Amino acid sequence: MRNPGLTRQGYEEAFRDWLGARKTIWLGEGCAGDDTHGHIDDIARIITTENGKTFTEAKAEMRRAIENVEVACGIPMMMQGYNLEDVARGIDEMMIRQPIGVTAAIVPFNFPGMIAFWYLPYAIATGNTFILKPSERVPLTMRYVYELLEKTGLPKGVVGLVNGGKAVVDTLIDHPKVRAISFVGSTPVARYIYARSGEQGKRCQCQGGAKNHVIVLPDADMPMATQIISDSAFGCAGQRCLAVSVAVTIGEAQKTFRDSIADAASKLRVGNGLEDGVQMGPVITSQSKERVESLIGLGEKQGAKVLLDGRNSRIPKYETGNFVKPTILDDVPATSDLADTEIFGPVLSLVHADSMDEALAFLERSAYGNQASLFTSSGSAARRFRYEAPAGNIGINIGVAAPMAYFPFSGWKNSFFGDLHPSFAGNVVKAMASAKQGYPVVSRLLASRAPAEPAPSELTARLNDELRAREA
Repeated sequence: MRNPGLTRQGYEEAFRDWLGARKTIWLGEGCAGDDTHGHIDDIARIITTENGKTFTEAKAEMRRAIENVEVACGIPMMMQGYNLEDVARGIDEMMIRQPIGVTAAIVPFNFPGMIAFWYLPYAIATGNTFILKPSERVPLTMRYVYELLEKTGLPKGVVGLVNGGKAVVDTLIDHPKVRAISFVGSTPVARYIYARSGEQGKRCQCQGGAKNHVIVLPDADMPMATQIISDSAFGCAGQRCLAVSVAVTIGEAQKTFRDSIADAASKLRVGNGLEDGVQMGPVITSQSKERVESLIGLGEKQGAKVLLDGRNSRIPKYETGNFVKPTILDDVPATSDLADTEIFGPVLSLVHADSMDEALAFLERSAYGNQASLFTSSGSAARRFRYEAPAGNIGINIGVAAPMAYFPFSGWKNSFFGDLHPSFAGNVVKAMASAKQGYPVVSRLLASRAPAEPAPSELTARLNDELRAREA
């Protein structure tokens, strides 16, 4: 089940068998989330062990994963088609949704449990077979989840798990039986997968990188803003695509927020995520630590002031760990590389603007558009920001504008490649189910109910003849 092979006897045969069985196995006998829910602590412990985030963060991640399973259990409503009677005399037209076949998802290291569930439950509930390639940095979480899936009654080959690097990714993209590819990761890789998959006519959802901004107005509730922005910037060690990376303060908010965020960040307890009281874990690898620290140094060379320095951190009992403590860079120049580089670590840059116009212009120059947030007590400012901020996920007094499973993960600009944003159940259904138009000949399908009618027009008669010929 974890790797039956990319052959006609593997996922393709499982797809054909699954077409008739999916309603009774998946919908009739309950959702896989029931079993996963009972193992949240076990899965969260694996996530913390191989990813580094805190146990609390890992449990929260799995609750969001299960949310997608629960939404996917409503697939009978989402898969419904529609019809229109009498598009021509004696003819009705209908649209139905059918699964497209073998689908695949390539997911990152930063949410080993959640992101796979943006796709997996919808893929199999719509009648497809599904192949998952997790990040080679965190292979254990989904291996355990797949062991749980084996107990749900899914036939062999409906879901598969493959591990590896670029060679495996290219195999999935190039295999003629894989009809749809979903990806979450960096922008360069998202662009590559989107282009290579698109050349072969595959459906693609490719989520890229981010550089998320938050604007802080002078009328914001500063204690609340400080706590929420601190959690956003430094939670999961800054390794999430919705983490706040740049705080733009306006007017008098500059000094107040700068002092309060530095104080809050300096008090965060960094360490082993399995230990009680730890609020932030390490970054994923030693290479990641080196990259983050080098970018901090680059920002300093280019004019930023290091307000709080998390480099060269040593945690007692874990001296060789990949720890970078919360770091704050003040007065980051707009021309600095850090102004538009995704650091993917616990680093917050502070920028000052004199007005909302100037702040929005700063956001507009960014190559990314994953998330933008505003902290204010002004309803008019909030309304303006909601409409004018150049990002797909907007937060008002929210630090992580993560959509619920029934809303789309709406990245813009270089944060997304495709036209059907992931996570949103409706979009995933569209990506994994093909619409089919039909023109049933009413006089044959509904003969017992058809009223007496005059002879069909020449156009209708010709259409009926063509439809009969297609069905012959």
